[in-house]
Amino acid sequence: MANGDTQSGKTTVRRTSVSQPKPKILRPFNTSEVKILLLENINETAVNAFKNQGYQVETYSKALMGDELIQKIRDVNVIGIRSKTKLTKQVLDAAQNLLAIGCFCIGTNQVDLQAAAKKGVAVFNSPFSNSRSVAELVIGEIITLARQLGDRNREMHEGVWNKVSKQCFEIRGKTLGIVGYGHIGSQLSVLAESMGMTVYFYDVLQIMPLGTAKQVDSLEALLAMSDFVSLHVPELEETKDMIGEREIMGYMKKGAYLLNNARGTVVQLPALAKALHSGHLAGAAIDVYPKEPAANGPHFTDYPYLVSAPNLILTPHIGGSTEEAQRMIGIEVSSALIKFINEGGSIGAVNFPEIDLRAIREGDDVVRVLYIHQNIPGVLREINELFSDHNVEKQYSDSKGDIAYVMADIANVSEEDLLKLSNAITATRANIKTRLLY
Repeated sequence: MANGDTQSGKTTVRRTSVSQPKPKILRPFNTSEVKILLLENINETAVNAFKNQGYQVETYSKALMGDELIQKIRDVNVIGIRSKTKLTKQVLDAAQNLLAIGCFCIGTNQVDLQAAAKKGVAVFNSPFSNSRSVAELVIGEIITLARQLGDRNREMHEGVWNKVSKQCFEIRGKTLGIVGYGHIGSQLSVLAESMGMTVYFYDVLQIMPLGTAKQVDSLEALLAMSDFVSLHVPELEETKDMIGEREIMGYMKKGAYLLNNARGTVVQLPALAKALHSGHLAGAAIDVYPKEPAANGPHFTDYPYLVSAPNLILTPHIGGSTEEAQRMIGIEVSSALIKFINEGGSIGAVNFPEIDLRAIREGDDVVRVLYIHQNIPGVLREINELFSDHNVEKQYSDSKGDIAYVMADIANVSEEDLLKLSNAITATRANIKTRLLY
């Protein structure tokens, strides 16, 4: 109901002069029921979102590998994973019906993004939803390291009473150096300042700082001035082995602390262990590792030299593992996948042209053409010639590397013409994947 005015005891109802039609629910042409495979205990918010769309959903609490994964992925339209399932080119080649991949996490390095793109498979992730969870974990680690709580806790469990204050500190007044000032780094910056820390950061981009944080010109300068160094960078060639013996022993203060909640390849762990055993570093926290177990259980056996290091917090990649973060990730990724399946919009895809069209409204006699193709000259001319017998209501195209994507809404297409149009588009020389929604 619209707003109402009261005059002389009567209520006058004002209505908007234009009634907005609802978006039309599109259905795919010549396609069976949408099948979703969710691995690694994807949050229930995503499961429910897919079921509410009428999709067929199959869930597993663990990662799948090898022949088992290949067998399961053969006929699904969408697969949802976290960080442990590896979608290699070999696996993707077996997925004949795959439309999209949902990475219910930040990283996408577990997916062969180029192989997926060449098959017309869009990959979506959730780059921001767990930022607060990771930032809060880092604050907890900083306090835990400064007070040596990890070692005191272990000693108490062993029956040892060791009440000490030597080399235990408040974090107020200490300097935090943040490497990578993205969503996590900037949130950490605000939390740390609220607890009285001085914050500096290094990033390859010039970024407007929050609060009173200051950007420095080099990683080495940041390491030299910081009491605590927290890493928040993506996994790239440039960040591989970013922190090793040169950085730790050559630039970090004696008595400083190092925290890695970013990617396992960023820190050279033998150099870290050496610095802890020698006393050059007063403590460290590691949540990510170059090689991580595929399942829970007594499988953390690749780094025995870390286990005996003093004041070292080891956690099993739990930076984003909170109920709140997983719920938000479930909502964010499932929403992107549903939009791609139902409407073709690819905003947020990491390996794919990002395009979208406004929704088709109820009553519109329109067919939406979704045409993923090789990015070669002359394709748009060919596809528009196929559209020439119909009115093109709206059209949008973009490319990313070798892959291009066209979305077009075509009017006055009879049901008899649908099969003819679908076959003609699919037969074009550059076709990778074609879908029609109506």
